[in-house]
Amino acid sequence: MLRKPIIFCVFALILISAFPPKTVHADVAPPEAPPGTSLIPGNESTQVRMLAETVTMTIFKDPANPREAMAKTEAVFTMRNLGADEEKMQVRFPLSFFNGNSDGFGNFPEIASIMVKVDGKTIQTKRENQPFFNTEFSYQERDEIPWAVFDVGFPSSQDVKIEVAYTVNGFGYYPYEVFKYILETGAGWKGTIGSAEIIVRLPYEAGEQNIWISGESGYGTTTAGGGLNGKEIRWRFEDLEPTAENNIQVMVVTPSLWESVLKETNAVTTNPEDGEAWGRLAKAYKEIARMSKGYLRDDPAGRELFELSRSAYERCLALLPKDSLWQYGYADLLWSHYYFDIYMSGKGDSQGILPVILMKLQTALVLDPNNQQAKDLLTEISYSVPETVLLDGDNFVFLGLTATPPPPTPWVVEATPTFAPTVTSPSPTYSMGVNTPEPVSAPNPLCGSAYLLPALFGIALVLKNRN
Repeated sequence: MLRKPIIFCVFALILISAFPPKTVHADVAPPEAPPGTSLIPGNESTQVRMLAETVTMTIFKDPANPREAMAKTEAVFTMRNLGADEEKMQVRFPLSFFNGNSDGFGNFPEIASIMVKVDGKTIQTKRENQPFFNTEFSYQERDEIPWAVFDVGFPSSQDVKIEVAYTVNGFGYYPYEVFKYILETGAGWKGTIGSAEIIVRLPYEAGEQNIWISGESGYGTTTAGGGLNGKEIRWRFEDLEPTAENNIQVMVVTPSLWESVLKETNAVTTNPEDGEAWGRLAKAYKEIARMSKGYLRDDPAGRELFELSRSAYERCLALLPKDSLWQYGYADLLWSHYYFDIYMSGKGDSQGILPVILMKLQTALVLDPNNQQAKDLLTEISYSVPETVLLDGDNFVFLGLTATPPPPTPWVVEATPTFAPTVTSPSPTYSMGVNTPEPVSAPNPLCGSAYLLPALFGIALVLKNRN
């Protein structure tokens, strides 16, 4: 009985030495949307300085697709001509990617419309193709880009106020949207930017659960240094000579999803016995905690979201123990945690998460033998951790709930399952009672290596919609 597991583990170790471990968080970036940018002068030798720049990006859900987001961007620039003579020039604003590149997929989307005021008066802009803005990168996919250009006069020693407003789409994979603002294009003006403030405003209280402050998504991260205040996150610079390092990026939860959290939080606060509301809240937290490829956010706020989801599922199942779909939904959450945070990391299952997953799925199928989501997840588990679930025709054999663990080997991680989660209480706050399952004696999967061949077959199933 021992020989096969040992040979399998040795083979896994050989693979590890031949192919060094790589993070599973790598991802192909989604197509980008044109970012907002600072104004660019038409004359590189201008004596006009940008005294102040204030940009407000107000994020809202896309009316055409609630799973996506948009931002109304309003930028106010205070300019002063430091020279002795008046300057007249065409000021430019890029309508597509300022550096001549595409969205990453060979497309060149543009900002659809733009409004410009000079000293409070609306002025007309015209679209022109001109050379792209020079950056430190020599690579570009086209020689010219579309610009919104408009004429401005800058009298000597006088302030001129320019206001620009436009709407941009975010980019990213649900449930996150990324927005950018490019400060480096302001380097063409005289001297430094006296002050620059970038404000991102949400429709609700901003926090580290709905703005991913720390951590890497695979296609972006929020720029460090932003301060949270009410519904906003702000970055401020003084006497700035802008470079690419000063460009701002923010990654936010899709507004419609966070609004679901607020709605269901209110529902369970009003009626703590509403099991369906607890389930919907658990599902919403799970969608925020889990990235598109199935792994969970690994920053502190992400771990809070996981605990909030787990606790809400526990409350839901305490009220609705015979609901097959919510049984599956809880197992689905725990599987993301187990597979990526424990199994793929080579850690021991010290809390007995895997047996709980199997029990929930077993219960889901007893309650509803036609629960296809539960069947799909069990199929995924049978490929990823074959020692725990056996697919026997149309039936599943729950080996992980019945098998006797073999004697330990140098490659086996042994642990005593003691599933007793500790739940934190981040905002929004409400009672989060937890029903702790009885301890289950079940083995960890054989061979704790994070890089086993069967695991490769399960990854493709992670992207399915789940409760």
